[in-house]
Amino acid sequence: MAGVEVFNSLPAHDLEARLAACCAAPEWGIALAAGRPYPDRVRLLAAADAAATALTWDDVLKGLSAHPRIGERAAGDSREAQWSRREQAAAATEDDATRAALIEANRAYEERFGHVFLISASGKTPAEILAAARERLGNDETRERAIVADELRKIALLRLWRLLDELG
Repeated sequence: MAGVEVFNSLPAHDLEARLAACCAAPEWGIALAAGRPYPDRVRLLAAADAAATALTWDDVLKGLSAHPRIGERAAGDSREAQWSRREQAAAATEDDATRAALIEANRAYEERFGHVFLISASGKTPAEILAAARERLGNDETRERAIVADELRKIALLRLWRLLDELG
């Protein structure tokens, strides 16, 4: 419970910065901050889930702006960059053929949809990530937007969980 108590007591500017590392869509962080205080982690995560589900496509695009291409190493030492590197560790591969295929899938995806390929990569192998990218290339715009929004939601919730752990 300590993490939620600290979350509830953070000054607004500090909380906003921490929430932006979880999800770069400002509307998500604003909704969570406005809902304080939360009685427990379950209710905070439920509010985070609802806020992520309510994001518009423009909000999702703002969230995507903070995500590097899958397989690329996020630069810097910010919390967000550290989390991104940790989450994308699964995409790191010594196999040149798989690495080249991921680069090509990213290129084709960006050409088709106009934004980075986003996947909640934690726990996935490079082959699984590559297969998902290739499969999603066949989606229409509406279907893919729904998937991207859901992947952003999953990442935001995972990062919020980590933030709460860090807070105590």
